[in-house]
Amino acid sequence: MKENKVKKIGIMGGTFDPIHIGHLILGENAWHQFALEKVLFMPSANPPHKRQRTGRASVQERIDMVRLAIEGNPHFELSLAEAFSKDYCYTQETLQRLKLEHPDTEYYFIMGADSLFAFETWKNPQEICKNCVLTVAVRDHVLEKKFMDQIAYLTKKFQAKIEVLDTPNIDISSHDIRRWLRTGDISLRYYVPDDVISYIITNNLYSECEN
Repeated sequence: MKENKVKKIGIMGGTFDPIHIGHLILGENAWHQFALEKVLFMPSANPPHKRQRTGRASVQERIDMVRLAIEGNPHFELSLAEAFSKDYCYTQETLQRLKLEHPDTEYYFIMGADSLFAFETWKNPQEICKNCVLTVAVRDHVLEKKFMDQIAYLTKKFQAKIEVLDTPNIDISSHDIRRWLRTGDISLRYYVPDDVISYIITNNLYSECEN
């Protein structure tokens, strides 16, 4: 009897406000390193850890920017699984729903080192670990020993499956991008896809964003 092959799919979740080259490099290297079928880019409507969104892009604008950034890459796909939720979006609930719909799929949840150290504060981390492999990229400001100790700690506490993503360290954030847009001190070229830069300028995004 032929066994059904387990699908391996990556998830890049986030506000993507805006999406930038760091997100895209993480997704591409996760796809390559773990032989994923595809990577889902999943904009979140109401992330519980980012409740103050004055001057930010709307859900639809963030969706549009993600679509522009990933088009042309056959193994990147836009997912609206969290985009139009009226309540706060929790990773545990999204993964639980996806596993029920696709029990033959193993999900690789892609995150940075900062998220790894905050993981215990997430809603139901034990349930998250039941439904995915945590795929973590290290950043320069995190010592390797501290990083590996945290992996060992979470692995033991939550029976987590954690893989280290071997990827160049692109230590920028959407906050940096918004600040550069506001001040004009740094060009966004090569940090943000050209089509996304054009979209931001055309729609006058982030001009009244936070200091």
